Amino acid sequence: MDIKKKIVMGMGASALFFLAACSSSDSSSAPEEDDPTLSSSVEGSDPNSSGDASTPGSSNSSGDPSTPGSSAEEVVDETVTQMAISEIMYNAPDASEVEWVEVTIASGPDIKSMLASGVRLDGAVSFTFPDEPLAKGEYIVVTNDQAKFKEMYPDFSGRLFGPWDNDPATGEVAKLSNEGDVIDVKILGDGDVSCSFSKEPPWPSLANGKGRTLVYKKGNAAQATSWGASKILKGNPGVGNDEWLTTSNVRLNEIMPTLTGATAWVELYNAGAEPVDVTGWTFESKVREETLTITSGVVPAGGYLVLDAETSFDKKLIVSPIGGAYYLYGATEGDESSLLLPSSKLSSGVVDLADGSTAQGAMVSATKGEKNSSLYIGPVVINEIHYHPNEEDPNQVEFLELKNTSAEDITLYTKVEEGSGSRGWKVEGINMEFASTDVLPAGGLAVLFPESLATALGESILRKRFTIADNVLIRFYKGKLSNRGETIAVKKPYAVLPSSSSPNVDQWYYDWSDATLYSDSWKGSVDYKKADGLGYSLQRKDFTTMGYESAAWTVGEPTPGK
Repeated sequence: MDIKKKIVMGMGASALFFLAACSSSDSSSAPEEDDPTLSSSVEGSDPNSSGDASTPGSSNSSGDPSTPGSSAEEVVDETVTQMAISEIMYNAPDASEVEWVEVTIASGPDIKSMLASGVRLDGAVSFTFPDEPLAKGEYIVVTNDQAKFKEMYPDFSGRLFGPWDNDPATGEVAKLSNEGDVIDVKILGDGDVSCSFSKEPPWPSLANGKGRTLVYKKGNAAQATSWGASKILKGNPGVGNDEWLTTSNVRLNEIMPTLTGATAWVELYNAGAEPVDVTGWTFESKVREETLTITSGVVPAGGYLVLDAETSFDKKLIVSPIGGAYYLYGATEGDESSLLLPSSKLSSGVVDLADGSTAQGAMVSATKGEKNSSLYIGPVVINEIHYHPNEEDPNQVEFLELKNTSAEDITLYTKVEEGSGSRGWKVEGINMEFASTDVLPAGGLAVLFPESLATALGESILRKRFTIADNVLIRFYKGKLSNRGETIAVKKPYAVLPSSSSPNVDQWYYDWSDATLYSDSWKGSVDYKKADGLGYSLQRKDFTTMGYESAAWTVGEPTPGK
């Protein structure tokens, strides 16, 4: 980040450099008497977990699974200590309750005292490290239960910390959600890295209760293919530089759901230089809990193979329009590709982004046997993201702004098309669900603030502070936007069915209206780093497709509700 460095004193003969946000311009107004001075540091930090079957995915290209997209490449400043999470066990095998994360210094100087330098975990779980040193090249482990961890890893000889802090909602030690979440590693309150994990595509399925951990490879730690399933069963805590199971160049590229008068089909794409015989490979539908075998087929180098639902498998393929997870498994363990289909009658697939990464979602049009079209975008879009306010300006706060691009009012509470029930639209990434009374006017805006501001300020003061008109919807969310980047998605309820894995629990499926995976490492003609703590926000300028491309965004002075 192009931001100033501060020196942390009181650490003996050496000092720790860290990144701290500062403003490039003075605040334009001071808080009024009835508007308590707040910095963004008071904003809520409740972890958010995705609890449904419709979280959009964005990841690096599958052409070389070990190579990150260019958006993740940054010049490393060796004078600055940069933290990293190198391995995650979020859903242990055999129904074990053991969870852990492995932490290390990615680059920069050693740390003399983790406590003095404020090293901590935040987000999905929280933990403050004790007054102990950490040297570059060390790999330390933080767990939810030290006793159970030692039972699972009796030969472990590294440095072990934990348990992490209690969950305020339950009063018990917090848990990593099996659905997925974000873990931050911070130094003195500044986020050095945000690591995502999830059980849904395109994340490795073998790390979801099947005996493997997630191993960080390289690239943007918020992207799925920056991670692989560990080659060693139960992982290798406290060691580092672990191997992961590799994948082939063949990916699930597009899937057409079963429709009246049309049959389903599956399209594969081979990014490699050699043809790949997929005869005997298996295709799994999670929503129908069935696995099919490909009877024959070769994917040409740099080309496509379309598998017909009637003739290409050992039994007829049915792809439900309610969406769900679909997997393609190769001949070796860990060789998999996956798609998470939204609830849609459109085909769904993968698009290649300008920075070398990929994104998934419903397609504007089906492109059977050809390069995929652009991602479908619905009427409610992400319009502005102020994910990292200037912490030296008490007038700045975190917020997310949505826009209704249609000519009709939209009630953000919907009766589903399949199943029985109604539910509010959701904003994934900030743990936000709308109520039955929430209506977004035609062409109108909604500004979403952290829940902490509801208590500290309230809606009326926020409207006054930012001059937000009465016809702009203001609501509050429980989560917190990551300062490093994460997936944000706007989703409309589409279907509800009984869960096959959890009796008496309903499984909700969603149609995606818009999504982005914003990043503080975005590159382009726009200086996106100005949105990372320097007083600017990300602002949407292109609504022709979902907001995954950095080119769809610019930066400017925050304008909530404008």
